[in-house]
Amino acid sequence: MPNMSSNIPRMQQRYDESVRAALTETYGYKNVHQVPRLLKISMNMGVGAAVGDKKVLDLAIDSMTQITGQKPVTTIARKSIAGFRLREGMPIGCMVTMRRQRMYEFLDRLVSIVLPRVRDFRGISRKAFDGNGNYTLGLNEQLVFPELNPDKFVRPQGMNISFVTSAKTDDEAREMLRLFGMPFKQPKEKEQAGAA
Repeated sequence: MPNMSSNIPRMQQRYDESVRAALTETYGYKNVHQVPRLLKISMNMGVGAAVGDKKVLDLAIDSMTQITGQKPVTTIARKSIAGFRLREGMPIGCMVTMRRQRMYEFLDRLVSIVLPRVRDFRGISRKAFDGNGNYTLGLNEQLVFPELNPDKFVRPQGMNISFVTSAKTDDEAREMLRLFGMPFKQPKEKEQAGAA
């Protein structure tokens, strides 16, 4: 019988072996289904320059394909805005949603390789939660991903990465992401004193 544990992503193993147990101990869940889990990771690139040059959007789609391993969906403008020379129905970005194995593999690469490569990195914001346990992270440049060839992608392109969880509160989601290895900034002294 083949060894199936080698096919399980490292972050999924971490969740099964330590994160779930730590969350249960911290928050006192009675049922295993109450424990928050990561449902999906969505990546979005808004390419405003695609209005004037379609090749910019093609490069964004190509870079997102290389980063995530799956082909992104092109997003289109919902309404016309004359000031931006934008017409309804024009392609202006791309997005991809990762679930299950690809999601855990992407999270592993993000935490262990990509975020340490960000210039002047001091940790990610603790406040970017939406109130329902979901977290959104913004990156200014796609070249922090090692999959991309810097000679091909010369134009810096930012992106948003959203982590959708089943957590009911932001604190539960923050703790889960911290246990996954997300490098959150430490709270400042004022925040710590105010919480005490």
